[in-house]
Amino acid sequence: MPIVTIQVTREGSAPSRDSVTPEEKASLIAGVSQLLFDVLHKPLEATFVVIEEIELENWGWGGLPVAEYRKQLAKTGDQ
Repeated sequence: MPIVTIQVTREGSAPSRDSVTPEEKASLIAGVSQLLFDVLHKPLEATFVVIEEIELENWGWGGLPVAEYRKQLAKTGDQ
């Protein structure tokens, strides 16, 4: 029984939203489940997929909160 956890940031891929849509979540679940079926021959009904949406302030990059890291990148022009 595989359990797959997908973590995505709540930063929207479109400017007008700040989370993954139910349709996108359904597509992620279907795609991951199909991948495990195709590669490992795990039945679809035996695969569990958990999607966690992470707030921007709850993740880091380069040893810093991501907002601070991005500020530093902007200052150096390394974007």
